[in-house]
Amino acid sequence: MNIYIQPEYEVVRDRDRCIACRVCERQCANLVHSFDAETGKMQADSSLCVNCHRCVCVCPTHALKIVKSDDTYKINGNWSNQTINEVYRQANSGGVLLSSMGNPKDYPVFWDKMLINASQVTNPPIDPLREPMETQLWLGKRTAKIERDEKGRLKNTLAPQLKLKVPIMFSAMSYGSISYNAHESLARAAEELGTYYNTGEGGLHKDFYKYGKNTIVQVASGRFGVYKDYLDTAAAIEIKMGQGAKPGIGGHLPGAKISADVSETRMIPQGVDAISPAPHHDIYSIEDLRQLVYSLKEATDYKKPVIVKIAAVHNCAAIASGIARSGADIIAIDGYRGGTGAAPTRIRDNVGIPIELALAQVDQRLREEGIRDEVSIVVGGSVRSSADVVKAIALGADACYIGTAALLALGCHLCRTCQTGKCNWGIATQRPDLVKRLNPDLGYKRLVNLVTAWNHEIQEMMGGMGINSVEALRGNRLMLRGIGLTDTELSVLGIKYAGESM
Repeated sequence: MNIYIQPEYEVVRDRDRCIACRVCERQCANLVHSFDAETGKMQADSSLCVNCHRCVCVCPTHALKIVKSDDTYKINGNWSNQTINEVYRQANSGGVLLSSMGNPKDYPVFWDKMLINASQVTNPPIDPLREPMETQLWLGKRTAKIERDEKGRLKNTLAPQLKLKVPIMFSAMSYGSISYNAHESLARAAEELGTYYNTGEGGLHKDFYKYGKNTIVQVASGRFGVYKDYLDTAAAIEIKMGQGAKPGIGGHLPGAKISADVSETRMIPQGVDAISPAPHHDIYSIEDLRQLVYSLKEATDYKKPVIVKIAAVHNCAAIASGIARSGADIIAIDGYRGGTGAAPTRIRDNVGIPIELALAQVDQRLREEGIRDEVSIVVGGSVRSSADVVKAIALGADACYIGTAALLALGCHLCRTCQTGKCNWGIATQRPDLVKRLNPDLGYKRLVNLVTAWNHEIQEMMGGMGINSVEALRGNRLMLRGIGLTDTELSVLGIKYAGESM
């Protein structure tokens, strides 16, 4: 007995506008639309609709819209429609519920509960159109000693650094979880912007080695695609210990997404599920992590900074303290709203903490222990706008990773069904007929436009605060005030309430 589940969304077609051109039918990978030859009209099976809006966007007469179904079970404060339907699905299938992208629950968004200060008289604002405004920065250790050679010239004793023209990088998204064209768009945009994109744990396609100077390669528990050329090509190496969308578990790329190209890049059999174990089987302590950090440095002649990525969890400040002592140059922290190509729904929606709280605690812990300059901090996990970037830097970050925002710029509509491999926008798919829908010549320009616009806004906001560099903003929590926050939340964030003086 399978219980029928009413579709969450319904396709509504304006019959007066519809010309039965069948564009919606050709564009929908989920087979929602079909043509009825007897009536000469288009039909829609709403039960197959994932609300990706592809049909709505391509309809030449704007005859389509997708609305949330108003069908409901008897109202119950404890058992929502979604909760009941999930029970039915698991009773029907016996399987684990899978989802993608970040946590969609209506939990507090702390970015929206922080306000930015502004200067007016005694500390006048700065006009970024007429005065210098520095958004360039370097990531890496800052603990070099001043040393001179026999002729009195300064010796460069700095550890390897990453130079960014903007405080924004593209976060880890693997080839396999996203398409070739999406990866190309990210790589080309990073090159033009003077920043970096992250390969994720899926290796680096041979065509993209030419973008190595703007590439961060990842070493995860599955070690997919990791070999010496891969490490040598990159500007930096990231060890993935955790991911915000699924802390404490490994990764899973369905075999349907392991095409010939993905197989070659990841160095695994074609069509076979790629499963990353939850732990690195050679890391069970900070000492073990230190061994991997220095193994990677040794393998690349100590020329590349090493990043350690962790998920935002309750004790991440203590974890970060250990990482700073492990020899890593950069710590990347991923919040619980961070995106993913696939994750168990229960993990995605119930594990981890907001990036804002994790960042504040990590920065504070490292400062208290006197080791803040041992590492740079990069944060991600629902950085949605330039305002979020400014607030993150004021809380203590050096730079931000963006992933979901970057995919939105490429056309993603957040339908959260990446795990099916049927992305109608050519992003989270390996189907050639769908991949070609994303034109990298246009995609990379949209990414450049997005980050350029954000950079202008960052300069405007810094100017309004009377600050002329990202470096001066870093950790400057006096520039933030909370609104609608409890005393405990204000204490964790290390900021005062709106209206409180300095």
